[in-house]
Amino acid sequence: MEENAHIKENLAIVHSEIHSACLAAGRQEQEVRLLLATKTVAPAIIRKAIALGESLIGENKVQEYQQKAAELQDVHCERHFIGHLQTNKIKEILNYVTCIQSVDRTSLAEKLSAQLEVLDRYLDIYIQINTSGEESKSGVKPGEALRLMETIKGLPRLKVKGLMTIGLFSSEEIPVRKSYSLLRDFKDKGQAEGLLPVDTKLELSMGMSSDLGWAIKEGSTMVRVGSAIFGKRNYR
Repeated sequence: MEENAHIKENLAIVHSEIHSACLAAGRQEQEVRLLLATKTVAPAIIRKAIALGESLIGENKVQEYQQKAAELQDVHCERHFIGHLQTNKIKEILNYVTCIQSVDRTSLAEKLSAQLEVLDRYLDIYIQINTSGEESKSGVKPGEALRLMETIKGLPRLKVKGLMTIGLFSSEEIPVRKSYSLLRDFKDKGQAEGLLPVDTKLELSMGMSSDLGWAIKEGSTMVRVGSAIFGKRNYR
């Protein structure tokens, strides 16, 4: 019961931060969705968060979806994949998610499309762009982003629903916000050049526990929050 109250309190704090950031940016709170980043979080804890009204989770590893599947099979929520996806894991991840936020290279996009053809399925995706320039981060390089958009446009099984990035790892506001404004610029440019859908609202998945306020000021429509809700990750 205490653990449940702890999660409830943390969720309230995060939603308050989202509300305050939206207010400061002149935006409506309902414009920003909260994705629960559930890496290393036990299924029982995830269930509690969903029971408290959340509806969207994201995992970084295919193995974690596999391990948690049985215990969460009756839980009704939207499931995204938000980590680096190896092409040899495509068949497995398609058993668990309806959206992959980390499509960052032509080979991945083409193999996803080929498997979807076999399954006669369509898949929502986000294109991940490395807007921070950090080698440790996944994502297509900015100079290759438009070319990837063009490739994906020719793969009808993939439905582009937005763009995603991981912000610069820094405590300085200006450079972090620059990495987020660059993603917004790519959305605008991709739509202007006919490479991204213009008839639907494209999401901008950016911002995490430490910088969601800055991301919202730069136009984020989805923040991915884990540690601020569930506490420090347990990697054991």
